[in-house]
Amino acid sequence: MFGPRTKTRLIDLASAVIPPVLTIAALLLLWELLCRSPTSALPSPSRVVSDTWELIVNPLYDNGGNDKGLFWQIFASLKRVALGYALAAIGGIALGALVGQSRWAMRGLDPVFQVLRTIPPLAWLPLSLAAFRDGEPSAIFVIFITAIWPIIINTAVGIRNIPQDYKNVAQVLRLNGWEYFHKIMLPAAAPYIFTGLRIGIGLSWLAIVAAEMLIGGVGIGFFIWDAWNSSRISDIILALVYVGAVGFVLDRIVALIAVAVTRGAATT
Repeated sequence: MFGPRTKTRLIDLASAVIPPVLTIAALLLLWELLCRSPTSALPSPSRVVSDTWELIVNPLYDNGGNDKGLFWQIFASLKRVALGYALAAIGGIALGALVGQSRWAMRGLDPVFQVLRTIPPLAWLPLSLAAFRDGEPSAIFVIFITAIWPIIINTAVGIRNIPQDYKNVAQVLRLNGWEYFHKIMLPAAAPYIFTGLRIGIGLSWLAIVAAEMLIGGVGIGFFIWDAWNSSRISDIILALVYVGAVGFVLDRIVALIAVAVTRGAATT
């Protein structure tokens, strides 16, 4: 009925899908058994679904203000992440290339980067609020300052690890600075750069959820905090499931772009 190639693909698909499905099913069953008692502090999966059914089936409702469905909450968070992450990617790759290419820049900037990257993301929020006097740009700045460090560091490492043969070829061909940058430097360092970008997108999503708990407004982070203040534990669990799923999708998107750009040199 199926050809050998089709059978191989089906087997590969089954081997990739069945283990995580079984693992998730086992965890849900264990959770259900542990939290089934009416006196349990946490709701069971079945209770979470029943409590949040309206949120699940109607994610697009909009009653004005902060009373919006989970689609709009996640969309608002993603907009902030997209802007902050894009700025971090541009700045991080540029600074990483500078540090990786110039020994003087590395000596001058690397110690500063190493100190700043150890500061927790939310520690920047009061300073950004004082500077911008508005929650929206403050949240974007927190995303930027969180995501930029792994991009800088990985880009710099990638630049420093460019084979000497590539540099010799550039000298023979007499490439100018721009030609060397986009024909030699970026392609050779691309796997390292995308490693930094993958780490950065994960940190961005983590940071925005935490930042929104403090700045308020529409966003999945504030939704979680508001649900906690209203003792809606099932809403929090549902939101966490969505947060994890969105984070996974964001990582996969960057990984697939990396494979396409590097032609398989960067792994997923």
